[in-house]
Amino acid sequence: MIDKVQTLWPEIALFVTTCVVMVLGLSRDRSTRRLVGVVSGLGLAAALVLALVTSPQLAGPLPALAAYGKAVIAAIGLLLLLLAAGTVDRDYEASVARGEPFDPLKGNRAEFASFFLFSLTGLMLCVSATDLIWLFLALELTSLPTYVMVAISSKRSRSLEAGVKYFFLGALGAAIFLYGFVMLYGSTGTTSLTGIQAALGHQLAAEGGLNTLATLGLVLSVLGLCFKIAAVPMHFYTADVYQGAAATVSAFLAFVPKTAGFIAIMLICAAAGWRFGDSGHDLPDSLAATLSVIAVLTMTVGNVLALLQTSIKRILAYSSIAHSGYMLVGIVAGPGPSDGGGGGFFTNGLAAVLFYLLCYGVMNVGAFAVVAALERRKSDGSIEEVESVNDLFGLCQTRPVFGWIMVLCALGLAGIPPLLGFWAKLPLFTSGISSGHIGLVIVLGLNSAIAAYYYLRLAGPPYLEKPDPLAGIGAGGGTIEETPYASRVLAGLLSAAGVVILVAALPRLMEASKQAAVHMPGTVQASPGSKAAMVAPRADEPRP
Repeated sequence: MIDKVQTLWPEIALFVTTCVVMVLGLSRDRSTRRLVGVVSGLGLAAALVLALVTSPQLAGPLPALAAYGKAVIAAIGLLLLLLAAGTVDRDYEASVARGEPFDPLKGNRAEFASFFLFSLTGLMLCVSATDLIWLFLALELTSLPTYVMVAISSKRSRSLEAGVKYFFLGALGAAIFLYGFVMLYGSTGTTSLTGIQAALGHQLAAEGGLNTLATLGLVLSVLGLCFKIAAVPMHFYTADVYQGAAATVSAFLAFVPKTAGFIAIMLICAAAGWRFGDSGHDLPDSLAATLSVIAVLTMTVGNVLALLQTSIKRILAYSSIAHSGYMLVGIVAGPGPSDGGGGGFFTNGLAAVLFYLLCYGVMNVGAFAVVAALERRKSDGSIEEVESVNDLFGLCQTRPVFGWIMVLCALGLAGIPPLLGFWAKLPLFTSGISSGHIGLVIVLGLNSAIAAYYYLRLAGPPYLEKPDPLAGIGAGGGTIEETPYASRVLAGLLSAAGVVILVAALPRLMEASKQAAVHMPGTVQASPGSKAAMVAPRADEPRP
């Protein structure tokens, strides 16, 4: 147990920070309450350092994942924290500043910050998971706080509606993948991922295939996890929830639950059948077929529905669905040739997915930052977020900082070279080709072309259109103003800068993601191409 605790220093740092923040946010002193954001940032920075310094090898199927995964989570978490400033208690804090006595029961600052950090802690625990029970609890710790964050993110009734939809559909998704986990336990007699790896390997070696219970467990696990990554057929909530929540929370949902889902899918697939040998891919046929069909449907449905939207947040919601489909191509491609995933980065689908999650997190924050940093003040004094694509008209002329943030991030999400998004998408193509999934790669290419249209709808109006009070800035009534929260603008600037500057660090980032995708090899031998190539761990390998 002590050995396990020593792998969790980043999570411990975040938990301690959460406890401190919870107390600070309830203080009657305004200056103390304002420390919530600063202390949260310090906690995330400490977690980032601890992730790089203290993360050891794990006793699971992806033993080197911890340092890279937790560092990426903390880094994107800092961007999301900057963006989240002022999400709750804005009007109430203004009333307190005018002389109203502070009542802790009326404020949500402490709760929101605590839920924010708890969810990130759960995401880091997903990276540390070596057991199905641990993985399930970590996934739920990631998800449960987000239901409340959606509901309290604004005073609009749409936020409450979005929170209810998200909660009930989230419960359905959790029930499905938990049922899959139970079936995996029933078919293997263990909840340990390395134990499942060994048991399934022996099934393949002895019977030439997985038994029915194991097959159903794998398929149900993946279907349930589709909710976390907003993949078809568990995608229906996405657009309504993103539109109903505040833009700051929508940006959080686009990265944190999605990353948790992909980490879980990687761990399940690594335990189920990836071969890290010459072919580099040997998922059970049922699981490979399920993932391939989901990838095709997710890419296509997400992109086609995004074409029909006029709301910025709904476009980004369907874009999020499509990006999940892209990353599933890397999951299907698998780790690539060479034992232990030690092949080249561009043939390693797992490394491609890990790198894509980092790039997507950076680019996505910038797009949502523009929505969060521009506000429409109505004639009655109420404030709303900008909503329509028309609100972006002429932004590069009227507010060049916001205009260029949107242009760079939208083009990056589209994968336009030489921006970061192009280099994120390229290894998905090359790993898919190297693993022989040419059909998936063709669908990926066609969908990338479709996506370029609606991303140009986000990048074009700020740069090409002229500001028009009837059709652009000010559309929908009221006047558009800049947010008083400078940290939201800073989050957008850092994101846009990352789209350009991180290209210079590509070799180091790619190498780090490749090292994180190293698999725990086994020793059970099988003939080339045999299903028995999914092997059991060596006797001298660490077990949970």
